Amino acid sequence: MLFTNPQARRSAYDESLSEVMNIARGQESRQWLSHWNRLAPHPTPAWPLPRLAAQLGIGQLVVKDESKRSALGSFKVLGAPIALLRLVLRRWPDRGWTPAELLAGRHAAALRDFVVVSATDGNHGRALAAAAQSIGCRCAIVLHAQVSKERETPIAALGAEIVRIAGNYDESVEEAAHLARVNGWEVVSDTSYDGYEEVPRDVMQGYGILADELLEDVAAGAPCPFTHVIVQGGVGGLAAGVVSHFWERYGAARPTFIVVEPEQADCLLQSARSGRPDRATGSVDSVMAGLACGETSPLAWRFLQPAVDLFMTVTDAQAEQAMRTLASGEAGDVPVLSGESGAAGLAALQVLAADPAARDTSGLGPDARVLLISTEGATAPGVYRALTGRSGEEVVAAQRQWLAREGMVEQAAT
Repeated sequence: MLFTNPQARRSAYDESLSEVMNIARGQESRQWLSHWNRLAPHPTPAWPLPRLAAQLGIGQLVVKDESKRSALGSFKVLGAPIALLRLVLRRWPDRGWTPAELLAGRHAAALRDFVVVSATDGNHGRALAAAAQSIGCRCAIVLHAQVSKERETPIAALGAEIVRIAGNYDESVEEAAHLARVNGWEVVSDTSYDGYEEVPRDVMQGYGILADELLEDVAAGAPCPFTHVIVQGGVGGLAAGVVSHFWERYGAARPTFIVVEPEQADCLLQSARSGRPDRATGSVDSVMAGLACGETSPLAWRFLQPAVDLFMTVTDAQAEQAMRTLASGEAGDVPVLSGESGAAGLAALQVLAADPAARDTSGLGPDARVLLISTEGATAPGVYRALTGRSGEEVVAAQRQWLAREGMVEQAAT
């Protein structure tokens, strides 16, 4: 399903939004996280896929590959850790602690009784657990019924206390808030709700690091290198972080923004229809686990409603096919390791390119330059193998072989 947002506009970045998220604060977040030894020391690759672009009838296709961000294999390590850092520094403003010291665990003794909690579909909780382990505080993670044991195990391995509930993701968010209230813990969530916006803002601002990396070599005053940015939905945090950065930098000349969700977890599309933060209409359960969210983050919606041009949904089968397309490099491009949620952007592009009316509505002509964000690698290895017929290690090996044949090194793709 494709929905044109009647509220989207071409204008300068709103000053009221700039007070919440801005490029300067995002660049500060990037500098802080550069001290964390669990992150790659260089930007993640932005792979050009020219042959696939030609097949799809567009001028250029670039995929930002977040499987390379860290051993955790997901963009989520840009959100929860920076939010935890800012939370600790707000809580103890007079200690003189620095982000580098905190990430190195130098104040673990002082923080051993400080507890953070969050709900997760997998990757956010894993990122928060890793950051808490590095900093030296305690961490509790609430998992709903659809989160697999395969996703639970690596979170627990990072020292997090696991709390299981029988309900869905939105109910796990409620449980995390309840546990925080009764125990005096702090919630570190990527979704906002009434009275809770500061931490989700910091999470979203961390996600904007993706855009900062992509644009750091673009000269000031030069046009945006992308005409279209397709980004995954979920509660809206990633999309808001990415959209806000591009919008602030390019104003009315910003790219066309397209947000994609699973058809059974379409809370953002429904929000665009109703004109307010809304709920999904479907079961929410999806193979795209990171996008299986039923309720829009109100804070994220403040950024998405005026800027996202098109909201759309894809099926699980379409996402699975996109995973296989990227893994095989079937068009002759470099193979890319992209998980179930990571491949949703390509699934959306394939759907749009196959429908003349949708192609026309979205402006995907032969000169279109499209950015996709592969938000995760094989974060559930068993699921990945079942859906693609190969392991993550096999895809990475094929990628190295392709680069060697082309006389390229990975860094050249960033």
